[in-house]
Amino acid sequence: MKKTGHDSNSFGVIGLGRFGTSLALELANAGKDVVVLEIDESKLNAVKGKIEHIHPVDEINHDVLLESGISHCGTVIVCIGKNIESNILATLNVIELGVPRVIAKASSEDHGRVLQKIGAEVVFPEVEMGNRLAKSLVSLRTLDFLELDEDISITEIKLSHHFNGKALHDLNFRKRYNLNIIAITHDDKTNVNILPETVLNEDDEIVVIGRNEDIAQFEKMNSR
Repeated sequence: MKKTGHDSNSFGVIGLGRFGTSLALELANAGKDVVVLEIDESKLNAVKGKIEHIHPVDEINHDVLLESGISHCGTVIVCIGKNIESNILATLNVIELGVPRVIAKASSEDHGRVLQKIGAEVVFPEVEMGNRLAKSLVSLRTLDFLELDEDISITEIKLSHHFNGKALHDLNFRKRYNLNIIAITHDDKTNVNILPETVLNEDDEIVVIGRNEDIAQFEKMNSR
């Protein structure tokens, strides 16, 4: 991809997790010019033939970014999820190359603040997906399991007797289980306005977002 200047119709995607892959394919399907950088070659193989400019790389640094031509994109989205340090360094390098618009995926509020400080727009795909899902639940759509990334999912769990009559603030739910409740269905009525004083009941169906290992641990405890 040999260009000079910045092409507003070209998009760079760094990192092909679920978010990055979905984003890159949607942009390509919309007729946009997409440049992808990814360390894991198996992830690149999954999009071969669907995206024209794919670059297997050993690491993401200034020279690699320059060589790939991603610096000529009008927008670059940094989708590296697991390694926060790599995410921040890649974002910083893209900004220093003068890309007009740099968007970076954040995994926490603190991470997001750092990305904003260095000049990136910040997205929280898991939170935004959770918000969209919560809105859809108001219309009583059903959910079993939705994987957002390699290790983060949204799932629906029916509560056992362990939680009957207990308020969220008494359970210290978020801290104890490392999960966020985004919806509760009780007597066929779905509530997305989750407050600390919200009381849980046996057979309530809760929709939670969190890491797969934390979800599995909670489900195991709930089923005892």
